[in-house]
Amino acid sequence: MKGHDVFINGVGYHPFGRFPEKTLKTLAATAALAALDDAQIQVKDVQAAFCANAYAGLLNGQESIRGETWLRGIGLGGVPIMNVENACASGSTAVHMACMAIASGNYDTVLVVGAEKMFVGDTGRTLAALANSADTEVMSNIGLQFSALDAIRVREMMAEETLGDDDFAWVTVKNHDHAVSNPIAQYRKPLTIEQVQTSRMIADPIRLLMCSAISDGAAALVLSRKPTRGGIRVRASAMASSPWRLTPDSTPGPTLAANKAYEQASIGPQDLHLVEVHDAVSPAELMHYRELGLCAHGDVGKFVAEKASAIGGRLPVNTSGGLNSRGHPVGATGVAQLIELTLQLRGDAGPRQVQGARIAMAHNSGGWIDQDPAVSSIHILEKIN
Repeated sequence: MKGHDVFINGVGYHPFGRFPEKTLKTLAATAALAALDDAQIQVKDVQAAFCANAYAGLLNGQESIRGETWLRGIGLGGVPIMNVENACASGSTAVHMACMAIASGNYDTVLVVGAEKMFVGDTGRTLAALANSADTEVMSNIGLQFSALDAIRVREMMAEETLGDDDFAWVTVKNHDHAVSNPIAQYRKPLTIEQVQTSRMIADPIRLLMCSAISDGAAALVLSRKPTRGGIRVRASAMASSPWRLTPDSTPGPTLAANKAYEQASIGPQDLHLVEVHDAVSPAELMHYRELGLCAHGDVGKFVAEKASAIGGRLPVNTSGGLNSRGHPVGATGVAQLIELTLQLRGDAGPRQVQGARIAMAHNSGGWIDQDPAVSSIHILEKIN
């Protein structure tokens, strides 16, 4: 990433789950204040804020000035507040913009807040809002939800890899095990293979317990030009939109973004110590192994058989529990991934700590256009001391 270095100096969150008594403002303010406390700075030290949210207009009735309404209550005013909406990648997009703002030299310290209140007592309304993150002129009225799109992609992968139902159940159980010790997580109870495999089929081969749930929650970061606590540097911040894939061997969007990030960071996937990926359905994690270069095409089954992506394996993935277990309040997801990586690189992850971790990557995606997520985002973090 060109320009000034960018460091994560503070993290904060409101736990993910269902909080019918709390407003979106409360969720966002809780996370923001916690991040400022963690960074040991005050509101007056924040020079700009980037606020991520996808569905408040449809679900909570607040359009246009979401971030301004969230942060005024904690005393933040006068500084620029930028509102960011980019489907499920809204949070990582806000971080990307914040990194560019600091790297350019325009700001020394900025706040990033991602928040979403999806539990509004009407599941149908929430699902309808989510469906609007596809091209509505193309996708409307054909009854195709994102779980069905994911199922199609998983079945395509099954035709190319040695994978079956046991592998999909295992990755679900693995991430629930990881989430047990994560205080932000929506689901903190372990599952069994049998529980996963006997849960209701949603879109073959995806079952109910493989799907991320409707969530409320918020996550926040303090980014600065100079390191303080932990010395966690943003080594790469890269994004890609859905590409025109005109031939069967065209590069998918997540791979485009990952390749940009690897080039920025002057590393390859073999240098990573842990990864957070966007598993809105848990079998999608297995697709991301090969899209991000974590293992070769044809080797996903072997990677799973080795339990390489579990804590204690050679490349732990979704130590937070992932979207499936940590939860997926859309605007907060990309920020929460970076909270997990920061805690891991600081050595503050408790029972789920990956020992010796120094370089970590987060992959966040959102929406759908043609054959790819509408947006794919990659961040690589590095512990520098």
